[in-house]
Amino acid sequence: MPISDAADRIPWALVFRALLPFALGYFISYLFRAVNQVIAPDLIVELDLSPGELGRLTAAYLFGFTLFQLPLGLLLDRFGPRRVQTALLLVSAAGAALFALARDPWSLTVARGILGLGLSGCLMSAFKANAIWLPMSRVALGNSVTMAMGALGVVAATSPSDALAQMIGWRSMFDLLAAATVGVALFIFFCVPREQPAQGRATPHESFTAQLRVIGRIARDRVFWRVAPMVASMSGAFIAIQTLWAGRWLSDVAGLERAAVADVLLVMATGFVIGSLTTGWIADWAQRRGFTIELVVGCSFLVFALSQLLIVLHVPLPPFLPWFLFGFAGQAGNLGYATLAAHFGAGSAGRAQSTANLFLFATAWALQWGIGALLDRFRTDGGAVDPAGYYWAFGSALILQFLAVAWYLRPKRRVNR
Repeated sequence: MPISDAADRIPWALVFRALLPFALGYFISYLFRAVNQVIAPDLIVELDLSPGELGRLTAAYLFGFTLFQLPLGLLLDRFGPRRVQTALLLVSAAGAALFALARDPWSLTVARGILGLGLSGCLMSAFKANAIWLPMSRVALGNSVTMAMGALGVVAATSPSDALAQMIGWRSMFDLLAAATVGVALFIFFCVPREQPAQGRATPHESFTAQLRVIGRIARDRVFWRVAPMVASMSGAFIAIQTLWAGRWLSDVAGLERAAVADVLLVMATGFVIGSLTTGWIADWAQRRGFTIELVVGCSFLVFALSQLLIVLHVPLPPFLPWFLFGFAGQAGNLGYATLAAHFGAGSAGRAQSTANLFLFATAWALQWGIGALLDRFRTDGGAVDPAGYYWAFGSALILQFLAVAWYLRPKRRVNR
């Protein structure tokens, strides 16, 4: 049945005061997450990095994300997204400044890990804010708009960041990004209204032990285990490839020059923006007319899988086409977060979503580092990477997605029997 429009209206003042600041935080997060793909040539030349070392260094960001997901859920439900996100963004600014100062691979790895830890709350804080201030029927739309802001961060991390890095150097660019991160932290702290306990977060009197018991209930929930593997495999593979190995594939397999690589990455990021908004609107439209999130996710995965097959098989097409499709459909797995929010309720949404996010970023970290380690085994005597390495790496990730999505799409009566 269609949902009443009157109950779903979203005041524009609420959008600008409570939702936009967190979306900007996610913009910053994705910019930092993806920027290594355009400065990778500089890092390789300056530090003489192998694919495995580049993967380890870049994946340290995702490792920081993974480490903080469970504490993040507890903090979001206890203290609210405004205070938690402000503090974490200041940590990330320090990580960016350290990255600009680091002079060896391990120092860069540690700095990027700190950067990832500080930015670990951007998406979940935004999702928690959406669960607090939006009608439940509009949470999927709000989450997708947030994802679209992150997609704009990916856009900024392509040709614009490449041009800036070549103009002032990648170290100076990170100094500027650190200052911008401090600005976003202050914007969130002074602009976002203070949420009330009645709006859905855990009360200040709830002990951490009680909150941990909720996580135990989440970990035993069958709906959670139906959704989490799908989110982790689809979004984890998307992040691992999008934020590093897409650029290296375009260089090593497609044989493109640096400027052409940045241009194709920009096309992929544009697809990400369009896909984030389009998927959100379709999911919103479908729910308001009685259709399911599962249907939207299943159809989106078909497009996502097709794009990966075109890439893995290196079908003779202009490279922007499969990578546009990859960006367009790759984020659809995140629609599963709306299912978790509806199933567990706003009071536990932060913990449920952050627990799923733990699996997502653990998968993304393992894939991003693992792809680099696998590519090391396909290096030629001259140091180049045999394209067969990418076929094995990307193909394995695709098989993992097929298995997880098939599990997610199983009839619910069989899961809950």
